[in-house]
Amino acid sequence: MYILSNTPSKGCLLFAIFLGLSYGDVKPEETYNSHKLLPEWLLSLVQNLFTYSLIIIPGGLAIRWIKQTNYIEKISPGGLLYKTILTCVHGKQDLDDDIEKGGEGSSPSTSSGKQKGGIQKLLLCVVGLQSSYLMWGYLQEKIMTTQYDDIKFKDSQFLVFMNRLLALVMVFGYINIFKQPTHKTPLYKYSYSSFSNIMSSWCQYEALKYVSFPTQVICKASKTLAVILMGKVVSRKKFPLYEYVCAGLIFVGVSVFLLWNPQETEKNYTKETTFSGILILIGYIVFDSFTSNWQGELYSTYKMSSYQCMLGTNIFSSLFTGTSLLLEGVLFSNLFICLQHVGLAWDVMSMSIFSMTGQFFIFYCIENFGPVVFTIIMACRQVLSIIVSCLMFGHPLTAQSFVGAVIVFIALFLRIYAKQRSSPSSAAAK
Repeated sequence: MYILSNTPSKGCLLFAIFLGLSYGDVKPEETYNSHKLLPEWLLSLVQNLFTYSLIIIPGGLAIRWIKQTNYIEKISPGGLLYKTILTCVHGKQDLDDDIEKGGEGSSPSTSSGKQKGGIQKLLLCVVGLQSSYLMWGYLQEKIMTTQYDDIKFKDSQFLVFMNRLLALVMVFGYINIFKQPTHKTPLYKYSYSSFSNIMSSWCQYEALKYVSFPTQVICKASKTLAVILMGKVVSRKKFPLYEYVCAGLIFVGVSVFLLWNPQETEKNYTKETTFSGILILIGYIVFDSFTSNWQGELYSTYKMSSYQCMLGTNIFSSLFTGTSLLLEGVLFSNLFICLQHVGLAWDVMSMSIFSMTGQFFIFYCIENFGPVVFTIIMACRQVLSIIVSCLMFGHPLTAQSFVGAVIVFIALFLRIYAKQRSSPSSAAAK
């Protein structure tokens, strides 16, 4: 709290609040038209980050004060305030890793990783994952690039909000039906991965205004190198040689694809918009890499289930994006636009449903067949999503860009093969 004690800080804070309230009355299009020095996506990004900071900064100061003053020891145990602080700030680290009462079921995160499903379950995983994410990718591109009657929907943050809100409702119901490990994680720690998750999702939607869906898929496949670098920064992990070789091959493939991709002359794409799209995709790769590494740290430290992590992340994601939309004054206007355009409303809701079912199929597949089978299925999905996008939206691919895509997917499958060969179970089998 002492940070805000001096006068200059107060003045800056009041000015920032005034600036945010002023932005709330301005639509994104108007903001862009009045500030032509900056691209629309950058202005939108700054506006979103400012509204997130109105939650993050006060919340961070409050948590710091509670920890520094040991405030939880000054209040009577058992009360609502005590339970809230314990859950949000400290967590239940002193409890044994027992199982709370509930229905039948188990956590995917406690799975040994062995294949325990039959051919029917494998077929269910393949169909579920492929259909969910192929439809999600198709609807994602359709919403961001298609004209709905007289409007073209532009608010990426609203789509993130709808996805996270529906996922929050569904996973909350799931956790109350199926038993889970006792939750020990301080709730605020999910805010880190939640912030990076909504930023990566925003980048994913926003990039489609500037690059084609096939380009987005290929660039997303190159995040292996970013995951390695982020793993060293966040978790101080060491990676085997094949990880660096595969990451290098993916980088080469992506470079070939982008250099000979004809999208600069396709539709409304220009070198400037393509450059913006690549910058946004770099942001996606960085944020998404942090998300997976941070959640991995939480799993190893607190042993919560994947569904508990999904719930905690979506709580903060819904809070951040919902509050931001309210402060910017566009939440209800976006809902009104959806009500006016039934086709848009149907596509937004369908995309949110497919995104949610896809997340559940991820956990179901890993629980029954392990991460290797899941990775293979998702790698195949990336290939199919490019084919679907080219067929449905007419994206051209030259022979050179096709070669670049092939290099990327060969590297992905080589990585899966090398990881499987070097796993302890494979070594034991020999």
